[in-house]
This record gives sequence, structure tokens and C-alpha cells, in this order.
Amino acid sequence: MSKRVLIVDDEKLMRDSLNEALMRAGLKTDMAESGEHAREALEKNFYDLVICDIRMPGMSGIELLKFVKKVSPETAVVMMTAFGTVETAIKAMRHGACDYLTKPFSFEEIEIIVKKTLEHQDVIRENKYLRKELQEKYNFDNFVGEDPKMKEIFKTVQKVANSKATVLVRGESGTGKELVARAIHYSSDRRNKPFVKVNCAALSATLLESELFGHEKGAFTGAHQRKLGRFELADGGTLLLDEISEMNISLQSKLLRVLQEKEFDRVGGTSPIETDVRIIATTNRDLEREIEKGNFRDDLYYRLNVIPVELPPLRERKGDIALLMDYFLKKYSEENNKRLIGYESEVYDLLVEYEWPGNVREIQNVIERAAVLSSGEMLLREHFKIKSKYENSFDTIKEYVPNVENNNNGASNDGLDLKLDDVEREYIYYMLARHKGNKTRASEALGISVRTLRNKLDEYEKVAVMR
Repeated sequence: MSKRVLIVDDEKLMRDSLNEALMRAGLKTDMAESGEHAREALEKNFYDLVICDIRMPGMSGIELLKFVKKVSPETAVVMMTAFGTVETAIKAMRHGACDYLTKPFSFEEIEIIVKKTLEHQDVIRENKYLRKELQEKYNFDNFVGEDPKMKEIFKTVQKVANSKATVLVRGESGTGKELVARAIHYSSDRRNKPFVKVNCAALSATLLESELFGHEKGAFTGAHQRKLGRFELADGGTLLLDEISEMNISLQSKLLRVLQEKEFDRVGGTSPIETDVRIIATTNRDLEREIEKGNFRDDLYYRLNVIPVELPPLRERKGDIALLMDYFLKKYSEENNKRLIGYESEVYDLLVEYEWPGNVREIQNVIERAAVLSSGEMLLREHFKIKSKYENSFDTIKEYVPNVENNNNGASNDGLDLKLDDVEREYIYYMLARHKGNKTRASEALGISVRTLRNKLDEYEKVAVMR
């Protein structure tokens, strides 16, 4: 789609010359002989670029520039000026003009400036679009979870999002620690500033120091030029220190100084650099135990743990599993251009009973794989390489009752010394395993209701915990 340009100049020859040059460059053009006519055109149409003379009778170029910035902020403006009024052009740039041209100029010069300006506008629009997408993606309203623990976490981080307080997010791998960190950033008044992440476990102490604080040219072998660190790159925004527990203890003292003094030194530098960065740290380790071992500074821990956020593992919020299943089904159905409408009934039982050691990340990967492999509208048991916790009961029941699958005449088994309750429990587990964890089918085969089956299973698990 061709870009649209409005040419504004009170000289007809200049308007016609610019019009010819820009049309030759493939742009759509309109012309206005005064600021007043240009204002009428801007009220009716959208223009990617306005090229405007500064000195015109009536409404001046500066006044038109202010009007453009008010009614159409995304429209770029390039000012034209005579040689003796360059200071006025610089003033125009302070009011939002992208560039200026000094008369007389060549057609080649105008084409270069117009091309550069339009490309710059495209980058700005793309950045705004991506930033908006990120804000929508990491908005707390998009987090999946009805568990009371998760709701309480969301309330807490929303309250502190606009503060400068450091946040320590703890939880097992795959629980969504980075997602929470990003949500805090994009819900805060720092959302239009950088979100910068550094993985403390991925770099040696020397490299991590340079990565965090930057270095001067010649600071060490291989430092051929100055490098800005993550603290400088994140200035005004948020710095995520991922897996903070892996940071070398000598480097922890330098990080503590930054948190206390709000300044740091580049490696090899001689003067401190001030910084305005909001720190969010994550860890999957027990930091209190690491402090006892001497691996983590207690004073740094207290600095980081101003706002503690503890993410529960998925096995402790099983009520959210069905919600996550539906969310990821929709997500990967759309991404893979498929019409997936649901799961085979026993899949829900299977996924809810599974312990999910990899947490949300694991269930996401499992459902994505199933969605890719599926050929119909339903995700089936065969698409999931997950073993039901009851499947081990195949061997267990055969140890107690060797001929259970063929022994339908009620005959006793010599040498079997079990209480009736034990046999019932193992046979129920066996039937669940036989039906791959599907409680509905197992209860039908057992001749009892699903509710009775669930009650018995709950009772067995309570007894197991007591033991």
C-alpha cells in the first residue's frame, strides 16, 4: 500500500516540483497552498508524511506542525526552510518535526529524506504495535487460574506493580516465574521502558559482571570497545535477574551496592554511573538454606525479598488443570490451523491425576505435541505419552491375584493371605489401570457409581498419607 504525503507550500512551482519527485518515487500525494488548506485536508484524510514550508502567509509552518501533532500524532512532518532560517527549523524539530530541508535542495536529497523518515515511522509504529501486544499478552487478566493462591498472588503484584520495590519470585521450574515478572513490568508505569533479562546461571562470574555492569575498552583481554551493561540498557525500566541463587557470592556484594546506592561502575571504569532500574529476581532454590550454607548473602536476600511472591506447583492447584487444558487447546488449535473442539473423556482424568513435575510448562508442551499430532477434532488418550498413576497396579494386582483376569468363577487362590479390604482396594486400582485411569469406565466395570469410586480413592489416599 502506497504511503500518502501532503505537500504544503505557498509557491506553486515548489509544490509541483515536489509532487513530481514524490510521485516518481511511488508515493501518493496531495497538495495545499496554505496552512489553512492543509488543516482542512488533515481533518478529512490520514497522511503518513507532511512536507511543509515554515514561512507562509497566514498560518505558519510551526502552527501547522503543532496542529498535525495534535490531530494525527503518528504523521511525520518534514519542514522546508530558506538558508537563513535554519534556527527556526531547529525550533520546529523541538516541536516534533522529524527533519528539515534547506532550500534550494535537489530531488535526490528530498527522496533520501522522505525515504528515511517513512522508514523511521514504520519502525515506530511496529514498536508501538509490539509493545501493545506485549502489554496485552502479559496482562494479569490473561493469566489462567482460579485457585485462591494464584488469585491472591495476582492481587499482590497488581498492588505493587507501580512501586519501585524489589520483588522476589520463587517457585519450581515451569511455574511461570518469568511470566509474573513480565506482567509486573507491563502493568507498571515503566511499561514503555525496557524489560531486560539476564540468566545468572548461564554465565561465569566474570562474564556475568561484565554483562550486568558493562566494561570499558581495554578492561580485560578481548575488551576491544566499551560495552553497555544490562543495568544501563534497562535504565528507567525493569531488570529481571533470573535464577539469582546461582550468582557468585563475590558478585552479590556488588549487586547489593547497586541496590543500596543506585549506582555502579563499569568493569575497568573510574566514575560511578547512576541508574533507575526496578529489580525483579527469581529462584527455584531455598534461599534460606543457601544462606545457611554460606552460598547467599543474607543482606542481599533482605534487599531482594521486599515483596515475596511464592508460585505454587501445579500439583497443588489441580483445579486449574482443566482451565489450562482448555486454554492451551484453543491456543494450539489456532496456531496449527486446526479445528480442535475438546478431549476424549478419559484424557481429563489422566491429566488431572498426573503430578506434573514440570508444572505449567510441561502441560503446555504436552498439549502442543498432542495438538500437532492429532488428525481429528478431539485430542485422544493415544496422543498423550503420560502414564496414569494406576497403571502400576497391573503388576501389583497380579502379585496378589495371579489369575485375576481369567479367574471369574470366584475361586479362591491358595496361599493368599489378604484382608477383604486389601483385595477390594487392589482390584479397584487394577480396574482403573485397565481403563487407563478413566473413572467413568472403571466404575461401570466395577458396578458402582463414579461418586462411590471417588470416595473410595480419597479414602485410600488418606490411609496412604497416614502410613
